[in-house]
Amino acid sequence: MAMKDYSDEFKADAVDLFESTPGATYKSIAADLGINRNTLRNWVLRAREVRGVGPDAARDTGTVPRAAQATTAADADERIRQLEARVAELEASERKLATERDILRKAAKYFAGETNW
Repeated sequence: MAMKDYSDEFKADAVDLFESTPGATYKSIAADLGINRNTLRNWVLRAREVRGVGPDAARDTGTVPRAAQATTAADADERIRQLEARVAELEASERKLATERDILRKAAKYFAGETNW
């Protein structure tokens, strides 16, 4: 099987998508992008190494556990924390969607240039 050559920009976009997606797995993001899971994993590990971040660095997902949501939110501070967590979750989702949109735009532009109608 021939190895594919991906642009540095595509690799950076894939790493950004993985790191900005709460609860993402290598498998899910790789399937969305149509690449091998281990390829994505290597790109992410290499990017973290370049940034000086450990390979097992935990990502802040900004989500609130279900048990915390079930408790009464009578305390105003608790309610504020929950709302801040929800805002962080929505911002991460927005970043993911923007990155996916940009990748799709670039792919459409690339493939439109390849057609010889």
